[in-house]
Amino acid sequence: MKINRYIPLVLIAFSTTFFACSDDDDDNPTSSSSSNTNTPTTNNNLRLDLQGLEDLDSNYRYENWIIVDGAPVSAGLFDVDANGNLSETNFTVDPAQLSKATTYVLTIEPNPDTDPAPSDVHILAGDFSGRSASASVSHSAALGDDFTASTGGYMLATPTDGSATTDENSGVWFLDPANGTASLSLPSLPNGWIYEGWAVINGIPVSTGTFSAEDMRDNSAPFSGTAAAGPPYPGEDFLMNAPAGLSFPTDLSSGTIVISIEPVPDNSTAPFILKPLVGQVPSMASDRTLYNMMNNALATNPMGTVSR
Repeated sequence: MKINRYIPLVLIAFSTTFFACSDDDDDNPTSSSSSNTNTPTTNNNLRLDLQGLEDLDSNYRYENWIIVDGAPVSAGLFDVDANGNLSETNFTVDPAQLSKATTYVLTIEPNPDTDPAPSDVHILAGDFSGRSASASVSHSAALGDDFTASTGGYMLATPTDGSATTDENSGVWFLDPANGTASLSLPSLPNGWIYEGWAVINGIPVSTGTFSAEDMRDNSAPFSGTAAAGPPYPGEDFLMNAPAGLSFPTDLSSGTIVISIEPVPDNSTAPFILKPLVGQVPSMASDRTLYNMMNNALATNPMGTVSR
């Protein structure tokens, strides 16, 4: 479902297999500072040092999982505040299971959650090596890619107003006007995730729609015109049904165009933290001209270390 986003956008900042991780043995009275870091410990403390996670609001929570003998074992729930601080960083886990864990996986779960199994929304994962695991979005048990190789561009145009040539800067489409082909190059996403386009208009992010592939239409067109169909690519004309605080048609010049990666189901009406592509629209933008987007993945990918 296409959602209007009203929160100012801060820009620069699952696979079915699960794995487990580790935590420093500083809390283990039997360990010594000279012990081999590849030697499993017998403590029951799973410790998180994660950065870049966002506040999920009250309807969702993060859940830790460790994989023991190939099966996921819950290792505790936590929240993240508006400043990115975790509500809990230490979790008590059965020491025998923690010692045998092979990979750590972090999921986003509904709150309340009636399903004891992990959701499809895997955001971080990392294989255990000794007492620690490096958690990233690129692990195969998370999103499977770090999106640093993603590229893209966009053009301004309003094809859904038919033959009218006014207000051409009031629409954005992710295709190359030179040859009519897709202008985005993005990896396929696992279950639990979907791409979404955005135009930041007068500081308000407005969705252009969600999509699974760059060479297909997005899911809806609530702001587009009715005189003609839009091209079979992601994009949107902003011609009618403007959300509160905006008026359409508009001029996207000096605005910002964004591709985000959203959880399914979506956790909020704001764009999610993962924003691999960002483009600043020129102040004197021309319609039907391809403008390149900047790769923003490293600035918005969460990451961290989990130790036992």
